[in-house]
Amino acid sequence: MKIAVGLSGGVDSAVAALLLKRGGHDVVGVTMKLWREGRYAGGSFDACFGPGEADDIAEAGRIADAIGIPYEVFDCADEYEREVLDYFRRERAAGRTPNPCVVCNRMMKFGLLPRLAAERTGCDRFATGHYARIGAGEGGRVALMRAAHLAKDQSYFLWGLSQEQLARATFPLGALTKREVREIAREAAFAVADKADSQDFYSGDENELLAMAPREGEIVDMAGRRLGRHDGYWHFTVGQRKGLGIAVGEPMYVCEVDACRNRVVVGRREEAVRHSFSVVPESVNWVAAAPTDGPLRCRVKVRSAGEPTGPVIYERGRVEAPGGVFGVAPGQSAVFYSEAGDELLLGGMIAS
Repeated sequence: MKIAVGLSGGVDSAVAALLLKRGGHDVVGVTMKLWREGRYAGGSFDACFGPGEADDIAEAGRIADAIGIPYEVFDCADEYEREVLDYFRRERAAGRTPNPCVVCNRMMKFGLLPRLAAERTGCDRFATGHYARIGAGEGGRVALMRAAHLAKDQSYFLWGLSQEQLARATFPLGALTKREVREIAREAAFAVADKADSQDFYSGDENELLAMAPREGEIVDMAGRRLGRHDGYWHFTVGQRKGLGIAVGEPMYVCEVDACRNRVVVGRREEAVRHSFSVVPESVNWVAAAPTDGPLRCRVKVRSAGEPTGPVIYERGRVEAPGGVFGVAPGQSAVFYSEAGDELLLGGMIAS
């Protein structure tokens, strides 16, 4: 089978390509070039988008040579600007919390890149170094499963993939731990065996991407009492505790970001817990579960870290959470898993 592997210059994608090659597949390494010099300043730490991209591409080329596979680089900077960065700016300006990795996976990594790879190389499947697994869902649907190494599981960021995308996807690391992956890389003498993971989607100050002038506003408590000032609501997200710039004698969390009033509402942790919320109907993507209008008992994650919370009831875009869910941020992803916790049933963007 001819498989294109998305190479990032990191250890995970390198080992994914190596395992497929050892498995007898015809493997081609492919990378998206996203950074355009002079457009943004970026920063120094490792990220998916930043001025360090040239070094990552060079490393990916060395990995491909070491494995003995061809390697292609595709300039996707304009599409990334339009599909990911413009989306990021729109969401922040609206006071919502964007999830650029979800959009990038759907539109770019598993959308544009595999199409370009298929046109150039004739590959019929696409693989990455994501920690996730493919399985069988209801009625012949392709299911997305959490990785065996739950601490590294990345299924949360993949909920937006269509059935067609999942049917062509391969995740060679789904059954491995990070330690095992690094050990395979060391045995293969990859220079990236101990390379740190990327920490964010952008290497610099996100305010540079937003290009929004400072605008002073109020930080208030749940009763509307003023506790402090800020210089722009877009610096805050629901559930945030650090960096609020206020001192009230107890930990406070962002409960609401009001873009219209340029106001940030904070409260105690229990005040940032929601027992019901909605997802945007148009954003819902059914994965392992077949679409239904009836109630679905499941578990939910509203941020990538931690275990799914539940049980909750999902029904036609409405979520009832008797036990409460902390930090439900409009714009973020709500991802629903089976009660057992491994099978990703559906996902959607949290509504304002």
